[in-house]
Amino acid sequence: MGLEFTTGRLADAVAWARKFSLFQYPFATACCAMEFMSLWGPRYDVARFGAEFPRFSPRQADLLMVVGTVTERQAPVLKRIYEQMCEPKWVVSFGVCASSGGFYQNYSVTPGIDHVIPVDVYIPGCPPRPEQVLDALIMLQDRIQSRQGWSERMYELDQRKQREAQGVDAVTKPGAVR
Repeated sequence: MGLEFTTGRLADAVAWARKFSLFQYPFATACCAMEFMSLWGPRYDVARFGAEFPRFSPRQADLLMVVGTVTERQAPVLKRIYEQMCEPKWVVSFGVCASSGGFYQNYSVTPGIDHVIPVDVYIPGCPPRPEQVLDALIMLQDRIQSRQGWSERMYELDQRKQREAQGVDAVTKPGAVR
């Protein structure tokens, strides 16, 4: 019981720390990038959310901000960048083009980045207002603190499956140590 209490409180502390230390990797491809850059200025003070420092290597980032239209040729690059990021990782879709393809409904545009990578938060708008982005950051922080991000859910699901597989093996295999 004491160990469970300690690990539970430690996990809460780690989730709280992650909430305020987001290292974002901007994947900016189109016109929403102008609004995205204005957001990181002193007027909106993103530093109070702990997300002000961009990382230009996906290996050092835990937040992928996909800004603008993603074409079919860019989709494999986006997926590779996502796979290079360490766990836990979160993805924010910035603008209607990243979320659904926007008004570029043709053969060369990806109809939303969720066809390529999982997305935690969608920000609507063409381009979205900075206040919407701040609301999305707050929503993402709440999900991080409550450990409800997509990658965390998949990690817990994998852990549960492994435990069930080990439990089934321990019961079915004679002489297996539990």
